[in-house]
Amino acid sequence: WLSGACCGHQGRRHVALHPSPGLIMRAPLRPAIGLLLVMSVVTGLLYPLAVSGVAQLLFPAQAHGSLITVDGRVVGSSLVGQAFAGDQWLIGRPSAIGTPYDARTSSGSNLGPTSPVLDSLLALRVRQVRLREGIAGDAPLPVDLVTASGSGLDPHLSPAAAALQVPRLARAHRISEDSVRAILARATRSREFGVFGEPRVNVLLVNLMLDGHTITPSGAF
Repeated sequence: WLSGACCGHQGRRHVALHPSPGLIMRAPLRPAIGLLLVMSVVTGLLYPLAVSGVAQLLFPAQAHGSLITVDGRVVGSSLVGQAFAGDQWLIGRPSAIGTPYDARTSSGSNLGPTSPVLDSLLALRVRQVRLREGIAGDAPLPVDLVTASGSGLDPHLSPAAAALQVPRLARAHRISEDSVRAILARATRSREFGVFGEPRVNVLLVNLMLDGHTITPSGAF
């Protein structure tokens, strides 16, 4: 007798199964495709519908663009500025867009603080504001009267910039300066929660009220 393990008949040996490379590659495809479809439905359909539904329910005015209507007609949004010209209007910030306040081409000037073009542009705006408001050449100006916003769509002015225009507006509308200040106060929004942002005056709301309209803005202004 021979010691040690004995080998049985070769035919009784089990043959090791080696799956084909194609089968290995296809195995994870089914759960991956299933996960893709599920997440596409959840994040691409259900979540946007849920968010839109909550917005419509809790914040209907903001969800529709914070529109301002006069006599049933939409005249603008409290979130997008408009260009005004003339002594009877509160003048907003400059807009760096080719067509001022065109929301389709929102942008800034992209001019840096060392740009000579920006220096020339600011000097021109300063002269224009001083001439329009009848201000002495050495009097300081609120910076937002001569600088454009990053979007070119800013609908607001600082209270200081709006107050600077009160005498001109009072003369143009033949009302007292106190009456103009009262209108500015109605169109002024305070800091969010008393902390975030700065007080600001909505230019469009002021001009509509100066024009004799009774405005109840929808949403935040």
